[in-house]
Amino acid sequence: MSHVLQVKNIDVYEYLWVKNQDIAEHTLHTPFLQHMQLGDLQADNYVKFMIQDINYLVVVTDILDKMRNEVKVPEDLHNFMEDRYESYKTYAESTLKEFNLNSVSNINPTPVMKKYLSDYKDIMENQDPIYFAVALLPCSRLWLWLANQLNENCCNAYFTWKMSNMYGHPEQHYKALLDKYLTTPKQKELANKLFRQQMKNEHDFFASSLE
Repeated sequence: MSHVLQVKNIDVYEYLWVKNQDIAEHTLHTPFLQHMQLGDLQADNYVKFMIQDINYLVVVTDILDKMRNEVKVPEDLHNFMEDRYESYKTYAESTLKEFNLNSVSNINPTPVMKKYLSDYKDIMENQDPIYFAVALLPCSRLWLWLANQLNENCCNAYFTWKMSNMYGHPEQHYKALLDKYLTTPKQKELANKLFRQQMKNEHDFFASSLE
């Protein structure tokens, strides 16, 4: 029996998380996050991580800009893309301003980040738009979970990362949408495949940030 059929009573949003929580646990235990938790992560490693993350933000914002312009129907999916674009755009702009950057044109993505962004583009070009929503979810759900798992206090130099990521309600944006458009076992299996791929990309980003 497929995993999909074993979790009939779980909504898609929760199903995807439960099926891939093993990657979340592995991510939490990467050296980068463990040393962040201890407070002894070298500052240059954190700076390199943030540079890659800023590039991620800007590139994904650009992809969302294309998606919101291309996906006109159904209306709720268009509204999702519009809403996520505005959210990413606001965050990207504020982050660029915080780091006194005009653009990311001179940032070279690491091989891990290059693959992550390439996977986003591949999903945009080759899958139905609902699966792009699936592809976005790991970042939102994982970072929230990680921030809440890290045992840090205000004396930790990286407490600001924890505080800036530990609050949010991604289910408000994703849960109803995924349940509406991912109804068959085949659709859920593809969603799980793509969700797991993106969770692995997240894991690899953290893992490669301190090797």
